[in-house]
Amino acid sequence: MTWSDVAFAAPAPLSHVAVDGVRVHGKHGVFESEKAQGHDFLVDVDMRVDTRSAGRDDALERSVSYADAAAIVEEVVAGRSVDLIETLAERIAQCVLERHVLVREVSVNVHKPTAPIPQPFTDARVRLTRRAAPVNAFIALGSNLGDSEDFLAGALAALARIPETRLIAASRVFETDPVSDIDQDVYLNAAALLETSLSPWQLLDSLHEIENAARRTRTLRWGPRTLDLDLISWGQLTCDDERLTLPHPRAHERAFVLAPVLDIDPEWSFPDGRQASDLVKTAPDRAGLRPGPRVAGFASEARPRKGVR
Repeated sequence: MTWSDVAFAAPAPLSHVAVDGVRVHGKHGVFESEKAQGHDFLVDVDMRVDTRSAGRDDALERSVSYADAAAIVEEVVAGRSVDLIETLAERIAQCVLERHVLVREVSVNVHKPTAPIPQPFTDARVRLTRRAAPVNAFIALGSNLGDSEDFLAGALAALARIPETRLIAASRVFETDPVSDIDQDVYLNAAALLETSLSPWQLLDSLHEIENAARRTRTLRWGPRTLDLDLISWGQLTCDDERLTLPHPRAHERAFVLAPVLDIDPEWSFPDGRQASDLVKTAPDRAGLRPGPRVAGFASEARPRKGVR
């Protein structure tokens, strides 16, 4: 197959979740009188979020609350005195990004309409935009139909071309027995670690584009397939909707997922603290897991015991 044919669509646009004109009294400025008497500050916060899942299911936990943003503004502006409104804007932006992982970008406007300026003016403000740090995401790869080695090699090359995403590492390839009662060939399985600025749903869209290029069909559950790409984790996010469950709902009981992930990060754990290294020992399919062929782009040996963050 020719993986140059995988033409990724532009990522689905992010939505704006914003709250404007949050008024908080704070004691900030370069003059002592400002620190003693203070000013009323007005703050606008505009957060960029993939709201498709939240909007479809009316689920706030898959978006971000503008009330939370307003509370962060109050916490920062009413808090410790600083000289510059630039500092207030930076602190608000960083708090939003640290506390709300689904926010991929935030813009903050801090207005100081009573700034000590002798000339007539209507407003003094600082506006800044900050992007969230990329997130680590594990992808499970599998194939047992057609030239599986070629499908895995092509898929890995395609993963490295996903927009706003970087391929960090790939595991060895494992050969595994099918876990279903359907009569089919053995699988080749592996894992890849990506660093991405895409939302989990945007990343899932790209995985489906690669599967489609591999002529993946979904006529039989757990049946043979040319290529299977599963999003196992996206940072420490947990979610459950009709398109995506994170972490993957069966990853904890699948040796063919856990072993390749551990190949990349021997200390990897689920968001609830369960260690993959413990779970793989009791996985029902562990006896059907064995070393597979060497495939271009994939590791030839396990990584040393050093966790990936």
